[in-house]
Amino acid sequence: MGDAADALRLSIPDPARGHQEPDLVQFVSAAGEMKKPSLDEKVERVAMMRKQLVRVLDDDGDAVGEWVPDLSTEQKITGLRDMMRVRVFDARMLRAHRQGTISFYMQALGEEAIACAQQRALRPGDMHFPTYRQQGLLISAGYPLVDMINQILSNPADPLKGRQLPVLYSSKEYGFFSISGNLATQYPQAVGWAMASAMRGGTEIASAWIGEGSTAESDFHSALVFASTYQAPVILNIVNNQWAISTPEDFARGASATFADRGYGFSIPAIRVDGNDYLAAYAASQWAAERARANLGPTLIEWITLRRGAHSTSDDPSVYRPDHEAESFPLGDPIDRLGQHLVTAGEWDDARQTDLEATVKAEVDDAFAEASANGSMKDGSMPAADTMFDDVFHELPRHLLEQRDRVRE
Repeated sequence: MGDAADALRLSIPDPARGHQEPDLVQFVSAAGEMKKPSLDEKVERVAMMRKQLVRVLDDDGDAVGEWVPDLSTEQKITGLRDMMRVRVFDARMLRAHRQGTISFYMQALGEEAIACAQQRALRPGDMHFPTYRQQGLLISAGYPLVDMINQILSNPADPLKGRQLPVLYSSKEYGFFSISGNLATQYPQAVGWAMASAMRGGTEIASAWIGEGSTAESDFHSALVFASTYQAPVILNIVNNQWAISTPEDFARGASATFADRGYGFSIPAIRVDGNDYLAAYAASQWAAERARANLGPTLIEWITLRRGAHSTSDDPSVYRPDHEAESFPLGDPIDRLGQHLVTAGEWDDARQTDLEATVKAEVDDAFAEASANGSMKDGSMPAADTMFDDVFHELPRHLLEQRDRVRE
């Protein structure tokens, strides 16, 4: 038998850093430094870039480099408005939770640019398979805020009739596949949907979303196998916001230098993008979408950002995250950075910023008042019990008809 010194051992990551200062964001490239590959660039050459970072906005607010997207001033202002809507909406829902009006909520604080920019870069008819932190996809697509709030309130006007937990939205019309509370299941669903689109001769692509912590799930790897094997027209997004529920990003990353490394392992072109740079997020999403539409297969994007708030209203991040973490994050705030860019270009000023903030706040407050008029589950207003039988079968079988009749008695 071998000595104790020869015994096998595992490398077990520290499950939480506690209040130690994290080593946030490795391999930060300067704005404009990373070259833009051609759509059909060999995966091996793209892989050489996977430790770089697509960045467009520099510290002065100028857009530099090969990734600068062709966006008008009005389109940039629209992006700023989209992100502000998400942030103000989140703040209003968080306040509603503190007031006891809603039961649960999850913010996208600090991550707004990623979903908002990608929604604007894709087309109507494309399908997103999101997690619970991509409300920016719906808001940027123009989905009614009142319907989102009705869903969160779980009231009789809830479009999903109380069948989903708050914030687990769904809208086929707006290209937003039903969110699952089970992590990572949406990844293989997105790849399957993309394969189906290609098999029927469609032109619509799919976009899969996952947090960095959930890449440890087997569903993630299964999806990459199918996406790579069949060259599915899908964008594979990994939102690396530095934290899962209470574990840092390197817990799931393991021995890999980046999450983009995962793509190279499956021969999928993979890039890392500054997720707090709206212009970079738009450009990278557009590039990946063009690859998919040109039948060049999947693209994996690791988005580098920071979850600035709690994981959810059920979480207390003060017990596992260091103080002032956001202040040391090197990529700044997405709304501030796009606003600074517009100011630098002479297209924005403090007065217009103040007007936009007031307009967005009034819009969200009005939507909340309208939805609240329908009541909430917490005050006893909820969809009728017999609605559980609706929209399940085209024709209800006899035993369910009998059960529905008993419920109605």
